[in-house]
Amino acid sequence: MDRTALLEERIAHLTRAVDDLSDIVTTQSKEIDRLTRLVALLVEREAERESQGFDAPAANQRPPHW
Repeated sequence: MDRTALLEERIAHLTRAVDDLSDIVTTQSKEIDRLTRLVALLVEREAERESQGFDAPAANQRPPHW
């Protein structure tokens, strides 16, 4: 193979790698957005629950013998 063909082949592989990485970043960005919304919802629910005066879950309370 001549030098031009080798360079074209290398560029094709690099282009494919960049496209694959771009797809991965897009997928991760969507997942991060989804998880961010979920965390915000959970924080909102917990704040609402605390404002209504609910007791802390048993896991967050000290045992009676302390």
